[in-house]
Amino acid sequence: MNEHLLSMHDLSAADVTRILDTAESFREVGTRVIKKVPALRGRTVVNFFLENSTRTRISFELAAKRLSADVINFSAGGSSVAKGESLKDTALTLQAMGADAIVIRHSSSGSPLQLTRWVDAHVLNAGDGTHEHPTQGLLDLYTMREKLGRLEGLRVGIVGDVLHSRVARSLSFGLVKMGAEVTLVGPPTLIPPDASAWGVQVSYDIEGVLPKLDVCYVLRVQRERQRLEYFPSVREYARLFGITRDRVALMPEGGLIMHPGPMNRGVEIDSDVADLPRSVIEEQVTNGIAVRMALLFLLLGGAKGEAA
Repeated sequence: MNEHLLSMHDLSAADVTRILDTAESFREVGTRVIKKVPALRGRTVVNFFLENSTRTRISFELAAKRLSADVINFSAGGSSVAKGESLKDTALTLQAMGADAIVIRHSSSGSPLQLTRWVDAHVLNAGDGTHEHPTQGLLDLYTMREKLGRLEGLRVGIVGDVLHSRVARSLSFGLVKMGAEVTLVGPPTLIPPDASAWGVQVSYDIEGVLPKLDVCYVLRVQRERQRLEYFPSVREYARLFGITRDRVALMPEGGLIMHPGPMNRGVEIDSDVADLPRSVIEEQVTNGIAVRMALLFLLLGGAKGEAA
């Protein structure tokens, strides 16, 4: 693996398999009475979140603590960033504190890459603007492999606001790398113009795509990132592209429903669909801890020892 994880493009197919296999060994730690291993004792992990997050921040914090690392949580509110301190000066401060790994979430695409130029620590991208969110992509790959037994040849539809979704980019790149067939589905205004270069197919007909899918991956409508109106109304979006019980019935038996969260119930996914047995949204959250444990373990040199 590379020194940092900024993008799914940083990983080879062999790297992805190694991460998922390592995560498998860490899944068991979460079932223990004492959910800890000493793999990263004495190491310091900084969660540097300058954009709102619940699942990703808590997941990284739990992952680091279960590996016995020291954890520093850093957010814009209540810090010198709120007083106007630059990203570079904050990064140099974290460097001076002896951070071994910095997990960064930032609203500007490219911020994790810039951070690597200022610090010696390993940098993990926890979401940068509309660029990528590689750890989410990896936990989704883990969940698909766990539930369906393979990644190669899987037919995955990524439905919704692809244009603003860093998750869609990372997941598409990862699935293509692992030999899956990916179809992006949504209104034309929410499909990136360069999507064909990702190695995926594009469709605007959700009901035509669903019968062919092993996984329907539903994206949140990201109204907070939209500068323009990309569709007439939320009601119309839900009618044309929302995942309802009737649409789920079009999928093959055993097909999965996935969502990176948080969900807009009643918009991109109906509330009762989110709670169906074939919906594995809660499992995605659980698997995220194991995958992030694996990444911290591998990046910080834990591979020299035993996983558990």
